[in-house]
Amino acid sequence: MHFLSSGVPHIPRSVWNVTLAGVALLLSACSTRDTLTGPPERPPEAVRADVIRLLPAATTDKPGWADVFQTAFSIQGIEPSPENICAVIAVTEQESTFQADPPVPGLAKIARAEIDRRAGALHVPTFLVDAALRIPSPDGRSYADRLAKVKTEGELSAIFEDLIGLVPLGQKLFGGLNPVRTGGPMQVSIAFAEADSRGYPYEIEGSLRREVFGREGGMYFGIAHLLGYPANYDRPLYRFADFNAGWYASRNAAFQAALSAATGVKLALDGDLIIHGSSRAGQTEMAARRLGPRLNMSEAEIRRALERGTGEDFERTDLYEAVFALARNRTGKVFPAAVLPGIRLESPKITRNLTTAWFADRVDARWKRCMSRAAVR
Repeated sequence: MHFLSSGVPHIPRSVWNVTLAGVALLLSACSTRDTLTGPPERPPEAVRADVIRLLPAATTDKPGWADVFQTAFSIQGIEPSPENICAVIAVTEQESTFQADPPVPGLAKIARAEIDRRAGALHVPTFLVDAALRIPSPDGRSYADRLAKVKTEGELSAIFEDLIGLVPLGQKLFGGLNPVRTGGPMQVSIAFAEADSRGYPYEIEGSLRREVFGREGGMYFGIAHLLGYPANYDRPLYRFADFNAGWYASRNAAFQAALSAATGVKLALDGDLIIHGSSRAGQTEMAARRLGPRLNMSEAEIRRALERGTGEDFERTDLYEAVFALARNRTGKVFPAAVLPGIRLESPKITRNLTTAWFADRVDARWKRCMSRAAVR
């Protein structure tokens, strides 16, 4: 859903240091703690039959989609329950309407505008950009010709890979980093896929980045991103928000709401508890420090607790429990364990005022429609 943005909410801000090593301990997309072991593994043909039955009627090549669902669920140890199958269907339908590398309207114009924006920021004259784009690319066409006809993010990513690798100006503009950040039928973060590909069942052709733009790779890593972590949510709505904003963003936003109530400090409910990659304290950390004397916690102890916000065990820290207790005592209200993060979606492709809550609500509505199909036997 998003690309070419330095602050795209869809990319998990803190997930890069979280590997898929624990992917076999996945939970249901909609329950708080369905059993870790789950029911006995069902025959692959039965799982594929369920997927085919639950896919939207207009989906083409349902057997092919069912096969990649079943493979990902089996290898990653995810229970192929109707709830989980429908969660994946809902996100995929929202992001691509089941197209492996969906076309993006006006992508050529968006891509050129991004190149010009970066050139302007670096004070690179337009005539130099035009000259660089007239250079023949590896397929014989000029980069300008390829950009003018680009329709999908997969195609655009390939152009940028060539431009960065072969044209000196490409390195200057992009610093060796391909600006296409997400891709595939679930619009999963490419960095998430590249963080750990152990267990990936398909032959990698070219690069893992290119795999994300295909059906197999895009679905495999998209399913891992959606269902590959335990979350104590009572509704799938919050997992859908996390898919857009980052793992545990809904849980962390709820903590921020309770912290705001406990301290009287207004906080953005964005799910970011610390400034990752920096020792500098952000607003949430500064607010938590106010409670340090009351909680008998040092600044270092508060920081260590907040750093655990990338995992489930943050909920078992003294800080987490104390903040919710103080918020309840101060207001007389019980604060929810999850809220939708208040994040505005930013991307050159987005022309409306959209938010993570909008995304989660849309996906949740699709999930409910899928679940209604699951109820019909």
